[in-house]
Amino acid sequence: MAEYKLKLEKREATGKKLKGLREKGLIPSVVYGGKEPVLVASEYVATEKVLEKAGYHSPIDLDIEGKKRLAIVKDVAIDPVSRKIMNVEFQAISAKEVVEATTPIVIVNFEGSEASKTFHFALNQAMEEIDVKAKPADLPKELEIDASGMKEVEDKITIADIVLPSGVEFADKELDKEQVIASLYDPAAEAEKREAEAEEPAVEAADVPADNGKKPEEAEEPTQE
Repeated sequence: MAEYKLKLEKREATGKKLKGLREKGLIPSVVYGGKEPVLVASEYVATEKVLEKAGYHSPIDLDIEGKKRLAIVKDVAIDPVSRKIMNVEFQAISAKEVVEATTPIVIVNFEGSEASKTFHFALNQAMEEIDVKAKPADLPKELEIDASGMKEVEDKITIADIVLPSGVEFADKELDKEQVIASLYDPAAEAEKREAEAEEPAVEAADVPADNGKKPEEAEEPTQE
């Protein structure tokens, strides 16, 4: 059984009729993975809570009017203005089937590193998630990387630093393990650099040589015929 559960009901409303469904506090969804996609809907608040915790990586036990389906979230449509969930796509899976899922990368213990405590460096995380594959029961909620050993500004965290749990593999077999996930930078040095650039004097036209090597005021007046 999955840790997260969600009750859904079948729906007939499609197209413009979905507006009325949403006004009733329901989210229209689709469950793929069977012979035919199943059109369903679920209560907004309950769905929002489950999606927030399960994300795209944890399996969810769907109860569709008493029929149980194990699934993971395939896609979530968000309204760009209201930021409300407009539609959800679920992918039905088998408990014995190896599936792919997008898993968050979480860097821990950086505050206790010498880079942070002694040198006051900051950490820039450029990669926040990665695709892995495993059986549903083995899918990790997140992948932690310990940054307590970071020291020099040149230090960085790469994919090679990820320790995968038993039964879990990277989805991309040709993944570049040297790809940088996070790197250090010196905020004080960056601030000094910005201040120096802001204080650079603007170049005046009189200081720019003309094409003949003379300053503009020294250039010869064009002769008039």
